[in-house]
Amino acid sequence: MAEAEDMVGNPSSVHAEGRRAKAFLEGCRARLAEALGASGAEIVFTGSATEAAAMALAGRGVVCSGVEHDAVASWCDVALTANAGGQVFVPEPGFATLQLANSETGVMQDVPEGLWMSDFTQGFGKVAVDFLRSGPLMAIVSAHKLGGPKGVGALVMRRGIDLDPVLKGGGQEMGRRAGTENLIGIAGFAAAAEAAAQDVIRGRWDAVEETRDLLEAALVAGPKPPILVGKGGRRLPNTSCFVSPGWKGETQVMQMDLAGFAISAGSACSSGKVKVSPVLRAMGFEEAEAGCGVRVSLGLETTAEDVLRFAEVWTARAKKRQDKAA
Repeated sequence: MAEAEDMVGNPSSVHAEGRRAKAFLEGCRARLAEALGASGAEIVFTGSATEAAAMALAGRGVVCSGVEHDAVASWCDVALTANAGGQVFVPEPGFATLQLANSETGVMQDVPEGLWMSDFTQGFGKVAVDFLRSGPLMAIVSAHKLGGPKGVGALVMRRGIDLDPVLKGGGQEMGRRAGTENLIGIAGFAAAAEAAAQDVIRGRWDAVEETRDLLEAALVAGPKPPILVGKGGRRLPNTSCFVSPGWKGETQVMQMDLAGFAISAGSACSSGKVKVSPVLRAMGFEEAEAGCGVRVSLGLETTAEDVLRFAEVWTARAKKRQDKAA
């Protein structure tokens, strides 16, 4: 990123400085493609995975399920259903989109061959990804989900797919997305993708999964065990989502924040109104329960001591709440 910051040329310019920036940009594109298993595919850099989703889905009449991220579901007919484990069956892949992994529950999907698009955002960098050997015609990814900078994403496409650009103007990115490329952000994206791919190969996330399982074992051993969402199925190695009926997710987030732990709720506040998790609702949870879910995410540096301390504090808060209710 520091090298890119020193480049004064525009990648679209034909002078020496521009050609240098263009070569640097294409090198980053090749490095990201290698990390994605997408060498030979087309990669269009965008400002986010949200923008990439709009490029792939706007006006296409694609269907999805209720477990998809809003950035995807907003462009789709939510016509597919998820089972209690969060798995989605796709009868017509060519007219559908299905995520690789869920951002809230960590539940992973079997992506079918010929799928129109898949959201790789949450899984890329935590599990092995091979775009050309997997099923979708397109995929979306984001840099900040794997340690890169915020504000840069990409749409990955098999060759031969024709899409009208959402952003029109100078014809950058092979005419797919107008606007001068964010060279510094793209450099960070490529570097983060390479590092993340190596972490997967070296098995670093396998150790995180063991720590996640230790956390969940400690939680269910307590006097007020939560409902573990997606337990028993394939999940991301770093994600634990659980529901504690009667204890609002946002309340759990606030109480754990005061204790020094940053987690997120299955429900979120939007314009002053509490929004019950559509993901948990799509998995069959009642509305009251779906508002009582939280997600705990582990990182590569999270230790056994960290999660056991979390479980101790969370269990104490849960017991205190139970005693008050009694």
